[in-house]
Amino acid sequence: MKKERLISSYDEVNDTFVGKIDGKNGYVVDYGITDGIFLGLNNSNLPTSVFISNASEVLDISKTDLESADVKIGIKCDDANLTFRMCIEDLLVFSTRCKNSFGIPNLNFLIDCNI
Repeated sequence: MKKERLISSYDEVNDTFVGKIDGKNGYVVDYGITDGIFLGLNNSNLPTSVFISNASEVLDISKTDLESADVKIGIKCDDANLTFRMCIEDLLVFSTRCKNSFGIPNLNFLIDCNI
């Protein structure tokens, strides 16, 4: 499993969560992997950022909990599927699986604020 440091922020007024991999700037393409969750990829089709609009509603979690600094995001892909999991303070708050129609290579990625 590849591990990277996550830098995350939550804007309570606009209810948006943004997470990016430390040291990675920008993205080439942005895919909506499920309602409200967007995954930014670099030119090698590797994840660089996550954007969640209406985050408290999409994740079904309080705005107070979204302000936590202890966030982990797991992204696992194979030729057929992409699995996205998000934990806050070691509690699974969201998980989804969708078809990998994005060209993301096989990977097992953990983006963690505590690395």
